[in-house]
Amino acid sequence: MPALSSTMTEGKIVSWIKSEGDSLSKGDSVVVVESDKADMDVETFYDGILAAIVVAEGQTAPVGAPIGLLAETEAEIAQAQAQAQAQAQAQNSPSRPDASSIGSNSAKSVATPYARKLAKQHGIEIGAVAGTGPFGRVTPGDVKGKGVTMTALLAKATAMALAQHPVVNAGCRDGKSFSYNGSINISVAVAINGGLITPVLQDANKLDLYLLSQKWKELVEKARSKQLQPHEYNSGTFTLSNLGMFGVDRFDAILPPGQGAIMAVGASKPTVVADADGFFSVKNKMLVNVTADHRIIYGADLASFLQTFAKIIENPDSLTL
Repeated sequence: MPALSSTMTEGKIVSWIKSEGDSLSKGDSVVVVESDKADMDVETFYDGILAAIVVAEGQTAPVGAPIGLLAETEAEIAQAQAQAQAQAQAQNSPSRPDASSIGSNSAKSVATPYARKLAKQHGIEIGAVAGTGPFGRVTPGDVKGKGVTMTALLAKATAMALAQHPVVNAGCRDGKSFSYNGSINISVAVAINGGLITPVLQDANKLDLYLLSQKWKELVEKARSKQLQPHEYNSGTFTLSNLGMFGVDRFDAILPPGQGAIMAVGASKPTVVADADGFFSVKNKMLVNVTADHRIIYGADLASFLQTFAKIIENPDSLTL
């Protein structure tokens, strides 16, 4: 059930435009929902087959609850319908399990083919992955998230953006002359006992997310045991400072000596947003800002870099494994 207005907490199904068994393409109108403001067509964001209608016409559901179940292939339709029936029975049962256990069971039994492939490739137990798709279905993004740290995601997105804007990947080592760096080495600020240190993910643009995550975990462990070698903390070409994990919405980061720029990353929080057509939905948003040495990097170049970074973050599929 989508949020069709900023005040909507639940919606009522007026009518289903599509029927069970219909093939759907992204952008197709599927169902008409009555919100607290008006009756509106709801489109699907995915291709697939409408395997099961969970909320019938005339019934209501809270925002965020599943109202229909999509199958990627015909072979999955029967499984999806059985799962929908099982959940309907659970909802009508006096001893109905809580939502978390329903989601957990779903995650173990339903996963997209690509999600299963990714899990197998990287040695991840699919049953241990919590699904965020319809009815708890495990998506490729869920599998990636199981083996990938937030720091690796941010570092990879930053490195990809820097590769497209190399003038931002610059430094001023002697306080007078500057140079554009060939390697993209992302320093990340880490709090340790007695201070702060910035382990470096070297050549971050060339490593996949899993390798970045593995490397980052190793660097953090070495940093906290004071075993980092000099090249592992003084070779950065761009720095990330993430206080979002502490719930900080926004802050300004201090530029490290020798580097051209540092990016401050705030907390990611659910926010009501409107699309180009005026439809409302809830999406996670975070605020980032960059502190830079304007002797080296122009503001217009920073703005272009931030635009590219935002596009990459908003399209996780671009963060290739």
